[in-house]
Amino acid sequence: MVTEFEQLIKRSDMIRCALCSNAPCSAACPHAADPAKKLRSLWFDNEKGAALSLPEKFFCSRCAAPCEKACLRPGEVPIKSLMVRLHNEVLSGMEKIEINEEALLKSDICGIPLENPFLLSSSVVASTYDMCARAFEAGWAGASFKTICNFDIHEASPRFSAITGDNGTIIGFKNIEQLSDHSVMENMEIFQELKKKYPTKFILASIMGRNEQEWADLAGMCEDNGADAIELNFSCPNMADGGLGSDIGQIPELVEQLTAKAKSGCSIPVLAKLTPNVASMLPAAHAARRGGADGIAAINTIKSIMGVNPHTYVSAPAVHGMSAVGGYSGNAVKPIALRFIDEMAADPEIAKLHLSGMGGIETWRDALEFILLGCTSLQVTTAVMQYGYRIVEDLRDGLSRYLAEKGFGNIREAVGLGVNSVNASTDVLERDTVLFPIFNKKKCIGCGRCQIACSDGGHQAIYLDEERIPKLNGFRCVGCHLCMLVCPQGAISSARKRITKF
Repeated sequence: MVTEFEQLIKRSDMIRCALCSNAPCSAACPHAADPAKKLRSLWFDNEKGAALSLPEKFFCSRCAAPCEKACLRPGEVPIKSLMVRLHNEVLSGMEKIEINEEALLKSDICGIPLENPFLLSSSVVASTYDMCARAFEAGWAGASFKTICNFDIHEASPRFSAITGDNGTIIGFKNIEQLSDHSVMENMEIFQELKKKYPTKFILASIMGRNEQEWADLAGMCEDNGADAIELNFSCPNMADGGLGSDIGQIPELVEQLTAKAKSGCSIPVLAKLTPNVASMLPAAHAARRGGADGIAAINTIKSIMGVNPHTYVSAPAVHGMSAVGGYSGNAVKPIALRFIDEMAADPEIAKLHLSGMGGIETWRDALEFILLGCTSLQVTTAVMQYGYRIVEDLRDGLSRYLAEKGFGNIREAVGLGVNSVNASTDVLERDTVLFPIFNKKKCIGCGRCQIACSDGGHQAIYLDEERIPKLNGFRCVGCHLCMLVCPQGAISSARKRITKF
């Protein structure tokens, strides 16, 4: 399997692709090859899926490329060369294997079947009948509906802000949005209609009560109107006043008390959605288990402040000269989410519960990491807000292809395989050998980024010769691999053999 960096290098050729709706490049293709779909698969790390979707009669190599002329950023996305590489390099080198996606991706939540592990998480992306219906049609297995409550919700405008990468894509996302602004009865009608039209799709009803009895009542109403399971929102950072949201998730006694009350109001599975705004999630997870929870959902968004304007001095999003602490999400929070998931999966008691993971999932590789650390269902919001429901195609295709190539019969065979590789302390790591970097002269352009990083942020082990080729001083190198991370060409790899320290 290629490394994440190698995947980034391959994707860099299409970094200016806008991932258009009704893409002009596909409309202009005279051979109905739908290049936009291939580009999208490349973007979401599903290179093999992109190659396999090429038409049997391949015309791209001798085509005049009207797709590139039609591109909304003409001359910036080498569509033709990308399609040719998919055909000549990727497709030709692929092993032909049979993939039964339905069998490979079949999962469940507390014994209730899921056709695949991918659900929308509780947010604006799952807040109306129409939105959930379109998501289900696109291939999502279910949805955690936007949190149902009896609060009088009035949203602010604007309510989102983001940190973006060099190409404008969202890395980290902040929201100050609250709960469902539909009445409880309106949401119950939506559940009824969804279950009637899509009986096999999973409805996870997120709820938040104002008092103990309301938690029980809402749970019972959701069950009566078609919900398959309940998700207790103990973690919303935007509803923390008055002992709600993340304030609950930070107090194990409240988690146990309200979980038990919600369980008393229904007979379907109950998941506690816990806050990451704690040092450890285990106290709240154990409290939820004592209260009768059948599973844990994590993580919700992280309390954050971002984008302080240098002229107005107000943080984003600014609402009439004021802002608020909000929830941070997106791919940037994935390492934090995985840390909490691993912490719970490694606990013998919590590992018995269902783990529904979320926090920064964009590609099938992201999803796989959560699975390897113990999750059997996955929830997504921020990536959908940025790219749309269509991302589920590559989530499903990429994950099922990986499972088939690795010889797994089902997703469950991969669950938790990475848990024992992580330890809370670095004291257990072997420290007597070194993995040296290796420089690929063909890829190297002599920029010297490795030398600068090693000199100013490492151990002064790299220098450039007269031809600007990097050389290694093995007596100084400690094998930290900083040089590999900063190389813009992906021209540095790791030695396969460890060398005993001098």
